[in-house]
Amino acid sequence: MSNKQKIVGLVGSERRGSSTEIAVKSVGHGVETTGAEFELITLADYNFPPLKVGSDTPEDASEITEKIRDSDGIILGTPVYHGSFSGSLKCAIDYCGFDEFEGKTVGLVAVAGGSFPTSALMHMRTVCRSLNAWVLPKELAVPNSSDNIDQEEEEITNDSHKERAVEIGRKLAENAVEEKHMNTELGEENEGA
Repeated sequence: MSNKQKIVGLVGSERRGSSTEIAVKSVGHGVETTGAEFELITLADYNFPPLKVGSDTPEDASEITEKIRDSDGIILGTPVYHGSFSGSLKCAIDYCGFDEFEGKTVGLVAVAGGSFPTSALMHMRTVCRSLNAWVLPKELAVPNSSDNIDQEEEEITNDSHKERAVEIGRKLAENAVEEKHMNTELGEENEGA
């Protein structure tokens, strides 16, 4: 079994090669600079319905939850729809629970065609906190995506956004390592906290 950290990037876009996918890949590059492994999961490659409690879990949803459960850290990336994160991403997270998120470090990415995507980031942060994940304080928000992301070159063109993406990836991998060691050292959860 490898000691290498594994970080998954979940892209909540239904379009392959989207600006959101490019932004999450940029954070993934930061993860890889630490020697950790990065796996991109693009929801455009999967097909499953909204969660219906009591029904069997579709194979595609099971595959995603397994990859998230087996990871040491998670990047959640979303396009901004009506001031929040995508229904596709919410649907994928609905199939997850504490087994997939609790105690893990999560990095957030939001990409907007217009103004700064603050509310989408806050909404994702709230969902992750309700699953007992630890969300990095720093996040990647890319407004005016057509001005800041080159679709043909598949890269963030704004230098400060690009640097922030790499920094978040590094911090995510480093914190996943610290969290793993802390859980090993502490053993059981501190119920008095």
